[in-house]
Amino acid sequence: PGGVPRRMYRKETSVPLRSSSAALYNNLSVLRAAGRQLTCFGAVHGPSLSLVTADGIGFTHRQLPAKEGGTALSTSLLTQAAWCVLPSRVLLVLTSQKGIQMYESDGSAMVYWHALDVAEHPPAQAVFARGIAAAGGHFVCVGTSCGSVLVFDIPPKGTNITVSEVLEEHHAAITDIASELGQPPDGAGDVVTADDAGTLCVWSSGEEFTLLSKILAFGCSCSSVKLWKGIVAAGYGNGQIRLYEAATGGLRAQVNAHARWIYALDLAPQTGKLLSGAEDSFVHVWKLSRNPDTDDVEIEHCHAECVTDTQVCGARFCDPEGLSFAVTGYDLSEIFRYGR
Repeated sequence: PGGVPRRMYRKETSVPLRSSSAALYNNLSVLRAAGRQLTCFGAVHGPSLSLVTADGIGFTHRQLPAKEGGTALSTSLLTQAAWCVLPSRVLLVLTSQKGIQMYESDGSAMVYWHALDVAEHPPAQAVFARGIAAAGGHFVCVGTSCGSVLVFDIPPKGTNITVSEVLEEHHAAITDIASELGQPPDGAGDVVTADDAGTLCVWSSGEEFTLLSKILAFGCSCSSVKLWKGIVAAGYGNGQIRLYEAATGGLRAQVNAHARWIYALDLAPQTGKLLSGAEDSFVHVWKLSRNPDTDDVEIEHCHAECVTDTQVCGARFCDPEGLSFAVTGYDLSEIFRYGR
């Protein structure tokens, strides 16, 4: 797109981390407390999660170590952490080489622990869980390294969490899962799962999940996916962002967005802004839209930010409009913030 885009965002005060961020996909989670000036940030490093709460005045820090089996500490490495916002409660979900941990939103109490079945994996294969999303009002979906997606049924309160089903469509490790909360367009599905081979599956969540479309790989890993108004946005190892129709799996647009591997995507649901961060030190903001006359899916470049000498591994909007965003990078011991 010709010309240099106008600068829409400027750098704000950084958020200090107690430990640096690991080079993992989507290694930043943000929770904004409704109606309050509180924002919580989480980034994974080794066997622990750095949690920071910003209240507009200062920062409160907390380290949440990987607990296995709910008690003993272990050297198991965390692979991801994300807040899952359901209508009735918010859970902080951590994935590791041993299993899946679910906490109250502030990390104060573990409410559930699910061990991965190591016996199901081939002997030489790494075992881990990765890819976390709330879905369908009372589910949390978590991916595994054998390609399964575990669907957990979450009660409005308490610890009586159960695995309601296991989705077995992928044959490579799950990289990311996204969902559209609210009403997706007819037939579009509300959950998308991505894997290391680059295959995407679009699901409709209900009492049972239904596979709607399968988007085949094209020789490139898909690291991150998002879902907005029936459009799947996917980021790949070759630096491309591809937009697909969720209902049919048809390719609607593709952009050579980055020079290196994309590590993170995020979407502002109220505006259709898309955030991408990659190994090339760049963070880009895009605007997705549908042309009301032709129904074409359009993507417009809005903003570019260079995080000098940093391999970006996490990028998240801090509000549903996309007015501000935060970025983590490999070996950075702070989170950079940008706002309008």
